[in-house]
Amino acid sequence: MIKIVAIQGVKGSFHHIVSQDYFGEQTAVNECLSFDETVEALLSGKTEAAIMALENSIAGSIIPNYALIDANNLHIVGEHYLDIQHNLMALPNQTIQDVKEVYSHPMALLQCKVFFKNYPHIKLVEDKDTAEVAQRISQGKIKGIAAIASSLAASIFKLDILAESIQTIKHNETRFAIVRQNNSEIPKTEINKASIKFELDHKRGSLAAILNVMSDCKLNLTKIQSLPKIETPWLYAFFVDVTFDSYKDFEKVKTIIEIMATHFKVLGEYKNAKL
Repeated sequence: MIKIVAIQGVKGSFHHIVSQDYFGEQTAVNECLSFDETVEALLSGKTEAAIMALENSIAGSIIPNYALIDANNLHIVGEHYLDIQHNLMALPNQTIQDVKEVYSHPMALLQCKVFFKNYPHIKLVEDKDTAEVAQRISQGKIKGIAAIASSLAASIFKLDILAESIQTIKHNETRFAIVRQNNSEIPKTEINKASIKFELDHKRGSLAAILNVMSDCKLNLTKIQSLPKIETPWLYAFFVDVTFDSYKDFEKVKTIIEIMATHFKVLGEYKNAKL
């Protein structure tokens, strides 16, 4: 049983909500203000697992986190999809007209930018974390400044919600990966999703050949993300998520890709969270 997990952000952040949903409210959290710190907490043994956002349905992939997982040989052992509801909050007894500046994570600001077109008097300022801004406003009793964060953050830091669900697209989900230093102990009969990485020779049709193999072996491609190979400009590694009905089909594909690719790695084998 996991006793402590590393999260990006403070209590009240969306990563904190995922920790409660996935592990239960009894699991302690190690609060980190960057994903680098989150990974370091896991590598140093301070925590047994870490939670890392990988992609958002509006803003797309968080590419640096793919690189962090790969470079530190972490294993994806699970995933969680969270409905992201952004709320505008400030100290009590203020209105939205009293707000002069809004601080939040760049991703949150991007997802809510249309809302603020109706309030040209408000300046938007990028910050490290959604809930950390709420915490700072609460602790410093700062008036005229608002945060974009979760309703949990408003509850924890005793802020008033001035506007609910201000994100532009109301159905807004983020996919979070649960990562550990060791492989998952999920029985193979329960595994129906995998995250893999491979590199290919720079030849015509090489990627198409891999994708055809996946299709022929009954694997469903749910995600493909390219990442530049820093040491060789204009060449790319591919991060791919696949789902399958039979683990034997995935094992067959692994063997074939190992032969076809110049480099191949399994980043994780786990249960699909969106069946």
